[in-house]
Amino acid sequence: MFEEKLEENSRFSEENLHLVTFELSGEEFGVDIMQVSEVIPVPRITRIPQAPECVKGLINLRGKILVVIDLNKRLGFSSNETDSLSRIIMVEIKDTVIGMLVNSVKEVMCLPLSSIEPTPETIKSKINAEYLTGVGKVGNRLLILLNLAKVLGEEEIEELSQLSSAEENI
Repeated sequence: MFEEKLEENSRFSEENLHLVTFELSGEEFGVDIMQVSEVIPVPRITRIPQAPECVKGLINLRGKILVVIDLNKRLGFSSNETDSLSRIIMVEIKDTVIGMLVNSVKEVMCLPLSSIEPTPETIKSKINAEYLTGVGKVGNRLLILLNLAKVLGEEEIEELSQLSSAEENI
């Protein structure tokens, strides 16, 4: 199971996983660079009345209205105030582009597959296990590896897609 997740997330090479790393609530996370379409500074976000708690709101990105998720809230952390280091990681999930608000983006890096281990139970107990693909060791740092495509369920993605397309039609 663990090896399948790694295979599905490593499209660049057999030995390495290319990651975008970012920070949430003091922890460092990494996602497969192939899941990321771009990283942008945080523009003005328009709140949506009665939206799910993890939905931060809507942004206008080059004429397209897109939903932004607060990844801190989605993963069960307390939400931080947006500051100059905050970024939105744009991801495409099932033909829907969604922004994921993070505290800061650290770097793009290449992680050898040999330095990735299964997710420890202590982390799985705090974050939904299906969102996780493992833990990467980089020197004395630990990266929690996320699969952003799994952070939202299919019904949620459909609901968010409808939210952004409904706003575009107004």
